[in-house]
Amino acid sequence: MVGYIRKRYNLYFSKNKQLAYKLYDILGFIPKKLYLYELAFLHKSYQESNSKYKFTNERLEYLGDAVLSVVVGEYLFKKYPLRDEGFLTKMRSKIVKRKTLNEVSQKMGLDKILAEYAVGKVSRSMAGNALEALVGAIYLDIGYKKTQRFIVRNILRNQIDIKALENHDDNYKSQLLEWAQKNGKSIDYSLHEKEKINGRDFFKIALMIDNKKICESEAYNKKSAEQKASLLAMNKLKINNSKPEMNRF
Repeated sequence: MVGYIRKRYNLYFSKNKQLAYKLYDILGFIPKKLYLYELAFLHKSYQESNSKYKFTNERLEYLGDAVLSVVVGEYLFKKYPLRDEGFLTKMRSKIVKRKTLNEVSQKMGLDKILAEYAVGKVSRSMAGNALEALVGAIYLDIGYKKTQRFIVRNILRNQIDIKALENHDDNYKSQLLEWAQKNGKSIDYSLHEKEKINGRDFFKIALMIDNKKICESEAYNKKSAEQKASLLAMNKLKINNSKPEMNRF
């Protein structure tokens, strides 16, 4: 009864009732602990310019990442009863990696909410981080079992084509490292420059092969910059017959 009353209050009387309405459309339920969901979208760029906020969504992001990993791991374990640990690990990595979560977050429309709690343009990586934080908020609000059902139904079954992921590999860094190992090459990802843009870290990466700079790349996320540099190097060195296309990170 208390939970019902709190939900109705959040939807009709709370100062953040607009957030409650938007979340109801996305999640399919009315949050009880609405403050957790506001925190899930609170990017550090917004917190730095609003002293009333003591925390950002980073702690919830940490928690959501852990919950996602467990739920996805169990889901794949049951879905593929005859596949080995290596396959399951790769599949989980494809699902919970930054690029996939970025795409899922935007499909769900989380970037539109995030724009209200961030300074500057909302990047794809920010949207993916917000999705992890949102999962953390859901877990704290309604518990593990209901969060598990939400992830399976709303994310794994509705937003991700798991079948297509089975034979798809866009981990260019992993592919490049494998090529280097087979050919006796050394690879180094050197942080060329790090600066602040719109209150956010911006990374510039130089990719070195046998101490020779092959290319440079840049992104708001260090891992994304490394993936972009790997793809640029693969294209430049003509690694793989099927030349991969440059994707947005």
